[in-house]
Amino acid sequence: MTASLSRRVLAEFLGTALLVLFGAGSVVAALEVGGGRLDYAGLGIVALAFGLVVALVIYCLGTTSGAHINPAVTLSLAAARRFSWVEVPAYVVGQLAGALVGALLIVAFVGDRATDLGGVGLTALASGVTVAQGMVAEALGTFLLVFTIMAVAVDKRAPAGWAGFLIGLAVAVQIMVIGPFTGGSVNPARSFGPYLANALFGGSTPWADSWVYVIGPVFGGALAAISYDLLARPEAEVPPVGEPAETATRSGVLAADTPSKPVTPTETTPKPGRGS
Repeated sequence: MTASLSRRVLAEFLGTALLVLFGAGSVVAALEVGGGRLDYAGLGIVALAFGLVVALVIYCLGTTSGAHINPAVTLSLAAARRFSWVEVPAYVVGQLAGALVGALLIVAFVGDRATDLGGVGLTALASGVTVAQGMVAEALGTFLLVFTIMAVAVDKRAPAGWAGFLIGLAVAVQIMVIGPFTGGSVNPARSFGPYLANALFGGSTPWADSWVYVIGPVFGGALAAISYDLLARPEAEVPPVGEPAETATRSGVLAADTPSKPVTPTETTPKPGRGS
């Protein structure tokens, strides 16, 4: 990313606004068509809408800001040393502001009825789901999302051009699984925007549930980013055949996998059948 911080924050603002407008907006639309009821088929349409808008935003704005459009993603990348902590506050503010504008735009074309149709598409714990269970569900959904981001967008070994599509699929899948229990937010901004917009227009807002959509995603995302680094070693480079093992160690390939001992000529020559 070579754009200035102000341009990147503006991109995060726009991307998150689009996410909430067309993602949370799909919840309102599904409830309108379903007469106030969202069945599992309707949830599938919501999951598809979220997945598609996430993919489109990544393809449109990914080269400008990285298209985090999610405070949990920004914090997770910073925890994995893939993003500057200094820029985290600006990104998060842009995302929260964009989420609010996206939710207000839902009200702009639906009207006050948006508060009756799922509270402007807000996320809430289903009946019988405890706060602890909600946090676990949101953490698991965000783990899948951020683990996918690390694999297809951050890791330089990933095939080019697939990031948006696959990240969108991860969003859709987690909504299909945890959506019936928590709404499948995995994004503090996605929950914040509809919460505040709903409150501003007189809707009943479950603020007591709001911490579920902050703590769960932040914890699950950070765990995913760090786990991917430990398991997949995205910065490792496989040395070419015949390269001395000392060089491989310096590049990070063998540093954590082999004991510290003198290297003999025999050890520097790859054995048949073992690859490089």
